[in-house]
Amino acid sequence: MKDAVWLADLLAHGLVSASFVPPAEIQELRDLTRTRRQRVRQRVQHVQRIQKTLEDANIKLDSVISNVVGASGRAMLNAIVEGETDPATLAALAHPRLQATRDQLLAALHGRITAHHRFMLQTHLEQVDGADKTIASIDAEVERALEPFRAQVGLLKTIPGVSDLVARTILAEIGPDMTPFPSAAHLLSWAGLCPQLKESAGKRKSTRLRKGAPWLEPVLVQAAWAGARKKDSYLRAQFARLKLRRGPKKAVVAVAASMLTAAYFMLRDGTVYQDLGPSYFDRVDRPRTTKSLVRRLEKLGYHVELKEIAA
Repeated sequence: MKDAVWLADLLAHGLVSASFVPPAEIQELRDLTRTRRQRVRQRVQHVQRIQKTLEDANIKLDSVISNVVGASGRAMLNAIVEGETDPATLAALAHPRLQATRDQLLAALHGRITAHHRFMLQTHLEQVDGADKTIASIDAEVERALEPFRAQVGLLKTIPGVSDLVARTILAEIGPDMTPFPSAAHLLSWAGLCPQLKESAGKRKSTRLRKGAPWLEPVLVQAAWAGARKKDSYLRAQFARLKLRRGPKKAVVAVAASMLTAAYFMLRDGTVYQDLGPSYFDRVDRPRTTKSLVRRLEKLGYHVELKEIAA
């Protein structure tokens, strides 16, 4: 009770920070995107169980087909469920454009299929079909809920690595209005994309990421991997620069933080993404870059004398 009285006293004096509560339409959009992500996870789990069942039957289909529930894989699975066991007949169901050869398919389809395996495959395939139907209906509802926010989604899609699905997720998690966040740093802190700073007696204990938005952070990191692969871009230069010192995992988190920072200003100002270019760090910190390049050449056994070119 004393804690409750103390919290009430702090609230009366305006000393309790307000939590971020998005408007009702964004909350509805957030429910849809989160439910969709859950259904995608469930679908992946059933696909993995299909692969496990095939492995138990000594069918190595996933070693020659990247997607066992694709067009070719699904045709073979349906035939197996219906009782077909001949590898040649099953291999003939493959799509002509499938990269796997006939000999590879024949070797992968030799197995020991029992009635139990067929039942398990049918059960998981039904769950995959149900998940696909649910995901399609959610996508249609998301399209309806996104109608007032088409412009914001279009802006976010201009960021390298941000697909239509990622843009929808970002908008559903942070909303189109940036006024609840006083600065981009506040948004990064809320999302959990800034490192902690734990020090004791002048010694740094931990710089691990703090817990933030569990539905936003993994999506941004996934988009950051795609953004870091875009040639001649700031994000690729940032990833390459940090990868050497901090490793790829921390580098990609920094790229995700840069993408969220860009999204903050884009949504706040209504502007498209403006890439700083791959040579941004060289321009900003020219003396440091020069020293680094000279040091590398000296390590290779060269004597370097610098002479600035006249403009």
